[in-house]
Amino acid sequence: MNTYVIALDVGGTSMKGGLVSSSGEVLLTDRRPTPRAEGPLRVVEAIRAFIDELAEAGPGAPSGVGLAVPGLVTSDTAVYSSNIGWKDVPATDFTSLEVPVRLGHDVRTGGLAERVLGAGRSEPDFLFLAIGTGIAGAVIIAGEPYGGSSGWGGEIGHIPVYPDGERCACGATGCLEVYASATSVGRRYGERLSRTASLRGGTLPPPATGGTVTAGGIETPLDTTITTSAEDVVALAMRGDPEASAVWDEALEALSIALASYTLLLDPSSIVIGGGLAEAGPALFEPLAERLQTRLTFRAAPPLRRAALGVNAGMLGAALLGWQAAGIPDAGATWALDVLTSPSVP
Repeated sequence: MNTYVIALDVGGTSMKGGLVSSSGEVLLTDRRPTPRAEGPLRVVEAIRAFIDELAEAGPGAPSGVGLAVPGLVTSDTAVYSSNIGWKDVPATDFTSLEVPVRLGHDVRTGGLAERVLGAGRSEPDFLFLAIGTGIAGAVIIAGEPYGGSSGWGGEIGHIPVYPDGERCACGATGCLEVYASATSVGRRYGERLSRTASLRGGTLPPPATGGTVTAGGIETPLDTTITTSAEDVVALAMRGDPEASAVWDEALEALSIALASYTLLLDPSSIVIGGGLAEAGPALFEPLAERLQTRLTFRAAPPLRRAALGVNAGMLGAALLGWQAAGIPDAGATWALDVLTSPSVP
């Protein structure tokens, strides 16, 4: 058997790929844009080309290929993805190589990586919550990602936390994702600024660095360029900005409602949080843990843990799928975390 597999994490914006050895050494990493705007066939072609390039850079032929892809997926078929637009794509269509291929759902594959290699390494039952552009969960039960009867398990981002709240892109109202995804935190802050400026007869401040800006006659000190990223909203909330604080408070409250429901239903040993919003660190984890415990009046809340693998989780999970496809079901059991996280995906 050859000494490495090709691992690819396919997202709506970019694809992160790598070569991972049987001992867990990340031999190579690279990134390519996902040509989603050019249609699903073009995305499949881009994946095939990326895999070919990775194989050419490897020492001989790979032992297998693992792919983490969005949407409804089985181990051998990308059934459907509204994000990319494909339907019923066999795993073998993603590569021209004559090697075993295994597919996995992108978030569940990241959860698998955290289970085998990262923050859930010693915990067979936990929730992996990815908070980024959207919110999705990987339900880990008895050490394995659980997709439910038809593959839709883990869609925690569409739990209605405020049933009479804002409309979600899915068509429902009050979904967790509308209030607590990184994208929504930034969007909702910008919308509140617009409403406040309009009510006070002012205008929105232009981008600036340093000094102060005025919105509706209210001066606000600036340390960094004004944007509406979630990172900036959290930073402003920590400094006492009233609009940012209101948005962040609603995000934390929405998360605590959803996680309390999940905890009462499945009793996880822990909740592992990853994605861009996890970079908020104590500003997220400390108040969220407090709110979650307050909601769980008669029992202890599960500990909240920060994901250990960061942006590499999907790619490393795909590597585990690749080794499983190659006939090594226990791959990863002896891999060292410091080896896995270096080099990082560019």
